[in-house]
Amino acid sequence: MNILTIERHIAETQRRFPEARGNFSALMNNIAFAAKIISSHVNRAGLVNILGETGEENVQGERVQKLDLYANETIIRIIGASGQVCAMGSEENETMIPVEDIHEGGRYVLLFDPLDGSSNIDVNVSIGTIFSILRRVSPHSGPAQERDLLQPGFRQVAAGYVIYGSSTVFVYTAGMGVHGFTLDPSCGEFLLSNENIRTPKRASVYSVNEGYARYWDDASRRVVDAFRLGTEDRPPLTSRYIGSLVADFHRNLLCGGVFFYPAVSKSPDVAPRPKLRLLYEAAPLAYIVDQAGGYASDGVGPILRRQPSGLHERVPLIIGSHDDVHFAEGILHETMANPASDQSLG
Repeated sequence: MNILTIERHIAETQRRFPEARGNFSALMNNIAFAAKIISSHVNRAGLVNILGETGEENVQGERVQKLDLYANETIIRIIGASGQVCAMGSEENETMIPVEDIHEGGRYVLLFDPLDGSSNIDVNVSIGTIFSILRRVSPHSGPAQERDLLQPGFRQVAAGYVIYGSSTVFVYTAGMGVHGFTLDPSCGEFLLSNENIRTPKRASVYSVNEGYARYWDDASRRVVDAFRLGTEDRPPLTSRYIGSLVADFHRNLLCGGVFFYPAVSKSPDVAPRPKLRLLYEAAPLAYIVDQAGGYASDGVGPILRRQPSGLHERVPLIIGSHDDVHFAEGILHETMANPASDQSLG
């Protein structure tokens, strides 16, 4: 049996680029190392007094979980000392995280959501880490700048996520397909379990928080009606919603599905506000699904083409199976073009 570790897989990929100096491979290996440490603490969370809230709020106004803080500090400490990045951006930090001791290899920046789905930590629902790697664009002779982080998704060098569930799975792409690795606790290694993942072009499920339906605009309601009830030429889809983005995305990536999180407004006097972060959630997952044959949209166009305006910009997100995301995008375009129409497609 050919057992392939993530380190060996990354090394074999590097061999395709004779000019590579090993900095990217080292960075990926350090992310995998950080994921192993976080996984260990997630699995022991109820035994080491690391469940529950810290009593603080992050930049998003959300209650910070103890594991959130631990995961964030672990990634910053390991990657910051590695010498491969000049700066980082985290969902938990309001501003850019500069790396003071920049080595020659600090030609990359890392963006990450240290623990997606943290509200589910205390009830043992799958959670995960999401990351994105970009090349530095500012002069290497000076300190990193915020513009190094504020790049559209199509410029990503790599993106991935780690899901901590019944097993710990590391999924990544470096622009040459999407590959999944499962952590074997007996040897402490990520072993190749899903090579060259291709997501089905048509979805079998849709994932949306229908508890917010009363806060959606008419266009978003029409999209969900079409998924739930079907149309003349499209059968209805089955509803599956975990409430942890990385877990919903992982299931849909493997089995075929579409995840939808529209903007919401709880007051008619307030414009709808999206929730998901472009740099830390939407863009990296968009790159992954694109490499797997799927598609991601903000309802207007491709997520990967959206230029970030700030470190914590939020966007609506439709992501998953290619045909169904385009179908939903078409409904949104049609409704925007004909705002007087609010009839359900069901």
